[in-house]
Amino acid sequence: MARKKKSDKYLKFIIYLVVIVLVNVAGITLFFRMDLTKNKIYSISSASKKVVETLSEPLTVNVFFTKDLPSPHNNTERYLHDLLAEYAIHANKYFNYRFFDVNPEEGEITDETKENQQLASNYGIHPIQIQAIEEDEVKFQKAYMGLVLIHGDLIERVPTITSTEGLEYKLTTAIQKMNNKISALLSLPGQINIKLFLSSSLEAVGPYMGIRNLSNIPDEMKATIEKLNQKNYGKLEFEHLNPTQDQALEELSKKYNIMTLSWPALSEGKVPPGKGAIGLVMEYSDKSLTVPLLQVIRLPIIGTQYQLSDMAEMEETINGNIERLIDINKDIGYLADHGTLSLTGASPANPMQRQDQDSATNFRTMISQTYSLKNINLKDQSIPENLNSMVIARPTEKFSDYELYQIDQFLMQGKSLALVLDRFNEVMPGGQQGMNPGQPPMFIPLDTGLEKLLAHYGIRIQQSFVLDENCFRQQMPAQFGGGDQPIYYAPLIKNRFINKDLDFMKNIKVLVAIKISPLELISENIKQNALTPYKLIASSEKSWQLRDRINLNPMFLKPPPSSEEMQSYPLAYLIEGEFPSYFAGKPLPVKEVDEKKTDKDEKTENESESKTAEKPSGIDLSKIERSGQFLAKGKPGKIFLMASADMLKNNVLDAEGQSSNATFVMNVIDYLNGREDVAVMRGKEQRFNPLEDTQAATKTFVKAFNIAGLPILVVIFGLGVWFRRHSRKKQIQMMFGS
Repeated sequence: MARKKKSDKYLKFIIYLVVIVLVNVAGITLFFRMDLTKNKIYSISSASKKVVETLSEPLTVNVFFTKDLPSPHNNTERYLHDLLAEYAIHANKYFNYRFFDVNPEEGEITDETKENQQLASNYGIHPIQIQAIEEDEVKFQKAYMGLVLIHGDLIERVPTITSTEGLEYKLTTAIQKMNNKISALLSLPGQINIKLFLSSSLEAVGPYMGIRNLSNIPDEMKATIEKLNQKNYGKLEFEHLNPTQDQALEELSKKYNIMTLSWPALSEGKVPPGKGAIGLVMEYSDKSLTVPLLQVIRLPIIGTQYQLSDMAEMEETINGNIERLIDINKDIGYLADHGTLSLTGASPANPMQRQDQDSATNFRTMISQTYSLKNINLKDQSIPENLNSMVIARPTEKFSDYELYQIDQFLMQGKSLALVLDRFNEVMPGGQQGMNPGQPPMFIPLDTGLEKLLAHYGIRIQQSFVLDENCFRQQMPAQFGGGDQPIYYAPLIKNRFINKDLDFMKNIKVLVAIKISPLELISENIKQNALTPYKLIASSEKSWQLRDRINLNPMFLKPPPSSEEMQSYPLAYLIEGEFPSYFAGKPLPVKEVDEKKTDKDEKTENESESKTAEKPSGIDLSKIERSGQFLAKGKPGKIFLMASADMLKNNVLDAEGQSSNATFVMNVIDYLNGREDVAVMRGKEQRFNPLEDTQAATKTFVKAFNIAGLPILVVIFGLGVWFRRHSRKKQIQMMFGS
């Protein structure tokens, strides 16, 4: 019997051992992790998974990180191991990573370590000095803490990794930057169709419009497409369509909004009446882009003229539109004229003058890490077709109707506008910054013309500043009495006044606004056009407006005596939908060209066959009517509006993009460019978690509960235990007594 029990124990032990081995084997192949942190900071985001899943060529991550570093650097190494392992889990076969042993400690170093150190140096990764505390002594040691990404002929490096903050974002954006176009093109299931609509009937009227060699355009365009096909893996397909020969193409040209010209008999019957279309369409899947090839301009005295697009620039235009069609475009337009906020750090009036805190160089640095900023001089050029979004920051000069028309039609194409406007122009007495320090600046209301566009779309900026009791507080020096001074024109936007309905806003906890004006929706316009507004941020309920005679000196600012004059004001809106054109039902404006500039340009026009040529005289071009190339109702687009250009300046944004304000700005830009997943990934790195605001009564209750409530609960619990034991004792006595 004893022998049987002993054999049963051995059998159970063997069974348990086999089960443990099988569980471990299953664990190797059936890997499972659960991230219980609130922001999922130890799991890669969907954007990271998508990037490594779509690799089409080998990508290798070589990590040079010294082992056994003191805290907190050892945690960084561990996090990097886990992060790359998770990338590998979700990646396809083209993702690889490797950690190299580069221990730089003195003593015997192996040949392999020397080779690894030399390899790191070749990639531009060098050891840095870190501080360590050992046996109550502060010591310094050198350590390698960097990595390099290799993808084909492209190399991206992160030379120093001293923190886990934003590491996933850096790696994912770097991989995305290297992989995007190659992977996107190779994975396209179909072709990108490029259709040239050019009616042969235009050749008869072209010379009278100052346009020649229209018949050469199809061959020139075909040659351009063939050249681009070599760089785009043969994914482009060109087709020339002539609506004059096929009447069915007329309806197709209307569908694509191609410019169509119609004319009566001209030049005493030499040119018969007719009509024709001209334009370029790029189409892939269910997306299409229309590229204008003919521009209408108005010259002083001379009148209306027509100008053909430069065929020499068409290659760049088409290439940019390809990136937009396959959703990898990284270009953002930035309005660089009309007195907008300078991104160079120097004043346009005085380029030698430094404006460190008053410039927006940090904004440029932040954006440039992910996007390419393209300066747009709207006075001299049109808005490029390949842009998905455009930033207009603090314009101070008035826009012409044609310039407003360009902005309007940009939005009508389903693109996005980020408008960071000032309602006032702050003018220092004497005209120069720092002059007459005893006199406050003057705040002159701005009227650039954008205001009427915004009102038509359904939103306006009120002519005031928002002041808030919940504001930034400046620490005063001892010679001024110490303490803190409330800066009422710098509202502190706390968590409950930040919209959490949108994913890219969920992890933003607090913001600081400066010299910001309140916004107001025009409900009738919003409802009529079925637009969707999102109030992103608002001031607290202890806010009021400063109007008329504005003086922002903190010494002269006080809250209103009655709380009835206070309320919460919306400070930033995001509006989505199909916007109506401001110019619908109105005469379409045309470009006004300076006569002197035109004379200068005409001297060089003979050098290019695509430029305007001399035309026969005696023809009235006003008789030529044009249609198409105008959208009265827009495709689904987005407008972001915030009335404070100070929110983009260096004293608010940090170049590294770690602050809440910087994260908010970058998340908005990403959302406008259809990259909400990247915005969510950036937002989850925000570690600032302020306490929720509580009322005075709540605070008193919590204090009282902690002081007296907990001891009372312990006493009550003790009494409950005593009564329970006493009752049980009596029950036992009664049982045995009976």
